Amino acid sequence: MSYTQNPFASSHSLDTNPFDDPPQQSSGYAAAEQARLEEIRRREQDLERRESELNTKADNLRRNGRNNFPPFFPLVFHSIKDEIPEASRPLITRLYQLWLVLLATLIVNVVACVFILTAGAAGGGSDLGSSIGYGHDCNSEVRGRLIFFISYLVFIPITSFLLWYRPIYNGYMKEQALYYYLYFFFGGFHLVFSLYMIIGIPGTGACGLIRMIDMYSKHLWVAAVLGTVSTVGWFVQGFGNTFYYLQIYRHHTAAGHTIEKAKAELTTHGAKAYFSRG
Repeated sequence: MSYTQNPFASSHSLDTNPFDDPPQQSSGYAAAEQARLEEIRRREQDLERRESELNTKADNLRRNGRNNFPPFFPLVFHSIKDEIPEASRPLITRLYQLWLVLLATLIVNVVACVFILTAGAAGGGSDLGSSIGYGHDCNSEVRGRLIFFISYLVFIPITSFLLWYRPIYNGYMKEQALYYYLYFFFGGFHLVFSLYMIIGIPGTGACGLIRMIDMYSKHLWVAAVLGTVSTVGWFVQGFGNTFYYLQIYRHHTAAGHTIEKAKAELTTHGAKAYFSRG
């Protein structure tokens, strides 16, 4: 070695600053990192949008949050567009429409029973008595004092609204397991009731298939047409509720709701939460 040669001169000299950023990774890694950042930004934007919607709803409720349903005697606040998340509004709207179909069908059912009675069909008096709330057999001359407060026309709309429609409304508004289980229990009973009304056994207050066919066979056309409308109404709301019952069950399963969660919610919030908006 020459004495004039620089012993520190080397192709591996420390030219690189150890504090510099590490060299760029492969393009695949960069693309994955970019996708991850985009997903984070998208979630942040979604959270900001949801927070904005909730704030808007809260402001609207503070201004206009008075009870508004039913319109003739407001007992609860009901506003799908203000209380239900946007993604779930179509489903709750359809359930509300099916509840309205139920109300209309009950009215037609009672009118059909009146025409069956006036046509003199066997069991017509019992049908009318049952359809407007008289639990025992009636003769062709229906008793003047019938128990309207337990009638189909009063009892079924109130119980259906409170026991299966309102729980699933609250369930999608608050996303709490307790309301889903209430809906599945009472909604299941309503599906059985709908099947019972579709069949239309004479003397039960149900103007369904059997009653409709009987009226056509006897050429009692007005009663038959009303029976047809009633039967179609029972079919529409019965099968519609069955379809959405299954759809709600799939949502409930995907959301991970359990009996344990429902019990914890009942312990934490109590029964009064059923009537609250929070």
